[in-house]
Amino acid sequence: MSAQSVVPRFTVITLGVAEMRRSIAFYASLGFARKFQATGEAVAFFDTGGTVLALYPWDALAHDAGVPDAPRPQAFRGVTLAWNCRSEAEVDAALASAVEKGANLLKSGQQTDYGGYSGYFADPDGHVWEVVTAPGIDVGEDDRVHLPA
Repeated sequence: MSAQSVVPRFTVITLGVAEMRRSIAFYASLGFARKFQATGEAVAFFDTGGTVLALYPWDALAHDAGVPDAPRPQAFRGVTLAWNCRSEAEVDAALASAVEKGANLLKSGQQTDYGGYSGYFADPDGHVWEVVTAPGIDVGEDDRVHLPA
């Protein structure tokens, strides 16, 4: 296969987690459907409607990638996951739901400088999620993000 025939695609986001059982319960409680459960707690896969969210033990993921598993960062990692919504009310409801299920609210929903509305939460392992509605980015009836051409 030549480099010209390679088609780039984003298929899976894998998060390193400290406690598989806790993280599996958290993401299931958010409403993500767990798939391929035959993997038990070795790795967990969730259908997100377009890509897959995978959970894997932090130390095993670091070992697999060939990087040290400590020290674990306590500061912002320079990455966020996004949950796009149709309205400000949906942003607020999603933030409240995540916090109710064990997330840490980092920033409540508020107007953005680009005309949107967003807030942030962190999952039990500190992975940061932005919950947002943004002008020009539409969430369709299929719950997928649709970008303008």
